[in-house]
Amino acid sequence: MENTDVNSWLSKGMDFIMDYGPKVIGAILIYIIGSWVIGKIVKLAGKAMSKKDYDESLQKFLLNLISWALKIFLIITVISTLGVETTSLAAVIAAAGLAIGLALQGSLSNFAGGVLLIIFKPYKIGDLIEAQGTLGVVKEIEIFTTKLVTPDNKLAIVPNGPMANGNIVNYTAEGKMRVDLTIGVGYGEDIKKAKEVLMRVLTSDPKVLKDPAPSVNVSDLADSSVNFAVRPYATPDDYWDVYFGTLENCKIALDNAGIEIPYPHSVEIHKEG
Repeated sequence: MENTDVNSWLSKGMDFIMDYGPKVIGAILIYIIGSWVIGKIVKLAGKAMSKKDYDESLQKFLLNLISWALKIFLIITVISTLGVETTSLAAVIAAAGLAIGLALQGSLSNFAGGVLLIIFKPYKIGDLIEAQGTLGVVKEIEIFTTKLVTPDNKLAIVPNGPMANGNIVNYTAEGKMRVDLTIGVGYGEDIKKAKEVLMRVLTSDPKVLKDPAPSVNVSDLADSSVNFAVRPYATPDDYWDVYFGTLENCKIALDNAGIEIPYPHSVEIHKEG
């Protein structure tokens, strides 16, 4: 009796192996070969995009999209090889997609924002931008987030949804940035002479652009000083060098010209008796 049971189980096992063994082996081979082919396709697509000078952020996004689409197609093919009905599988995937979509509305919004940012390109990697209250250089544009490096070398990760729907100031897009400085001199000083001294500082700095031309104008008659609006232009890379360098050079030039830069004074009154 026991031998009969064993033989029966062995027979069923052999039938199972004969029925499903080739399918399993075929599915494994399809998966291995398909993964290799997907890797080759993505690599070739990357080379083709590089030759056509695709934007780096757009290239990464498209390669990720191609890779995931091919992987999903490969998984469906493997499951179909095992004998699973793909029509019912498609219905399950659709239902799961709906449930996941409802649960991840915020992430889908960020995904849609990432697509819009990639298509319309309000900024690219390396641009200095200000958005969502954050100022920084764009380090990476991913599908869901944008990474910025702030002036104090901190990494800020901003969701793409608000980025695509909010205001974006791109300081790099035009290739020229105006440096806004205010420098005051005393009321007793020669205004024309002070203006000439400040203008010489700007025109002698090689990092200050000639076009647009820098300007120096009286901007305010303050309580204790005549304030000049000093406006040099610089490239985004030279912005901070021009900002700090102009402040220092203006102070030195005004001192050498004998022009006073006023500072707060305090008066003490002593009452006798």
